[in-house]
Amino acid sequence: MSKNKSIKDILILIVVSGLLFLLGNNIISLTNDNEVFYAQTAKEMIQQNTWSTPYLFGQPQFEKPIFIYWLLRFSFMIFGVNAAAARFFPAIFGVLGVITLYFLGLLGFKDRSKAFLSSIILMSCGMYIGLAKTVFTDMFFSVLIMMSLSFFFFAYVNQKKKLIGLLLSAICMGFAVLTKGPLGILIPCFAIIAFLLIKKDLRFLFCKETIWSFFVLFLTIAPWYILMIQKYGNTFVNEFILNDNLRRAVEAQHGGHDTWYYYPSLIVSGMLPWSLFVLGALAFLYKGLRQKENSFYIFLVCWIGSVFLIFQVAHSKVANYIFPAFAPMALLTGGFIRDILSNNKYKSILYVVLSVISFFVLSIPIALFFSSKKYANYIGNSAGVYFLIAGFLLLAAAILFCIYRKKLSAAIYLVGAIVPIFLCSLPLIHNNFEPYISSKAASEYLLKNAEINNTIICSKTFVRGVKYYTDKDVAVLDIPGKQFFSKHPLIFLSSDRELKEFLFKQVTTYCVVGKSLAADIKRIANNDFKVTVLKIIGNEYIIEVQRL
Repeated sequence: MSKNKSIKDILILIVVSGLLFLLGNNIISLTNDNEVFYAQTAKEMIQQNTWSTPYLFGQPQFEKPIFIYWLLRFSFMIFGVNAAAARFFPAIFGVLGVITLYFLGLLGFKDRSKAFLSSIILMSCGMYIGLAKTVFTDMFFSVLIMMSLSFFFFAYVNQKKKLIGLLLSAICMGFAVLTKGPLGILIPCFAIIAFLLIKKDLRFLFCKETIWSFFVLFLTIAPWYILMIQKYGNTFVNEFILNDNLRRAVEAQHGGHDTWYYYPSLIVSGMLPWSLFVLGALAFLYKGLRQKENSFYIFLVCWIGSVFLIFQVAHSKVANYIFPAFAPMALLTGGFIRDILSNNKYKSILYVVLSVISFFVLSIPIALFFSSKKYANYIGNSAGVYFLIAGFLLLAAAILFCIYRKKLSAAIYLVGAIVPIFLCSLPLIHNNFEPYISSKAASEYLLKNAEINNTIICSKTFVRGVKYYTDKDVAVLDIPGKQFFSKHPLIFLSSDRELKEFLFKQVTTYCVVGKSLAADIKRIANNDFKVTVLKIIGNEYIIEVQRL
């Protein structure tokens, strides 16, 4: 009976997460500047007819390893080069992560309800949904880390199946390295070694199964890295190893993020709408750790701790880096909520938290109503706003009703609907804000209204998108100049003199730039050029510069 119920849980999770992550992925075009970065690389790999070398702007680029580009290229070959195809595999990995978490929850908690709720929490938190519906490496990387650690824990608690567990853990670790580099080994290995040290069971790794696992790990990782070193030598080593890995550890890419509280605050806010429950789970964590017969809580803490330790000491801090910690946090949170539900002594905590959340949900439509009046020009269709207002009002009423009827489990599951309700409204309101996050509209305007036979000048933010959507040569304008963190093989104009010299080389130059650079172009062109603002789409100024 329990097995049948688990199958039912899995089917529900697959259907719900699949619909949530896959539907509507073609509504918003690929966004600046990271989604188009990955998509353009896969697109150029198709143009170059290669499966081994990532290309960008016509040259090999090694900002990220190969796995994400394999998936994107494969998707483009099946579905065509479009937004839905680019977002297909992030969504599939999102579903895979939800199911993996369920199995790990069953293994660790030995409790269906805890495993199911933990999966719902992960599936419905803001950052998880966001990364399941966008083209970044983080969903692939985090799910592979999750799978690697899950297979290790499976091997630990089922030592008769130790070999298969460790081998699968090593394969997943290897693909994590092919997704984001050495961190694919560091994070799971730190977590595993810390766990075994605490359990005083490091001898678990001193066996032939571990040797076989390292051999499989090597076979998974080595071929691509050896091929790149053989083909590109120091170019690959300097860009991928030194710049994109070591440099990020010692140099802050975003200086304002390099604080002790950046990642702790992100994991709490990123798990909205479950943030209050996350704080409660952390506050009651000691109870789980005191259960000496249960190693699961220790394992989860080691997992979270390894992620925080590795990324906290690195000076380059980016929001998505902390994402591998979301899976264990979801498990801790799901376990905490279920324990509180079964303990009358602490049930009042749930009443308080759910009441706060319901009033938070109730405040959203009020804020939406007044902001929609103030920022009406950004809204494509007011019906979308009213749909959103009605959805949140109904949800708040449903949660309050469940609290009143003491149906706390139902109220908790309703919390998981907060982010999906917001997503359902996007088809109705997206038209006016898309131009602020994607260069598709500006690129299509240029292709339709201009004869482009030379290089387009772009702001740094727009250059990848313009290249992706136009397939034309592009140059970067940034005054005063600051190169990309990973240098691109592009003309980079960083001063008035460089821009003016470049404009003289072309009879007519088209530009897609931001407002401040549009003013710079007008100032620098002076009396030598005719400058015409053809159109403003979102925050992109489409400019024609003609040499006099």
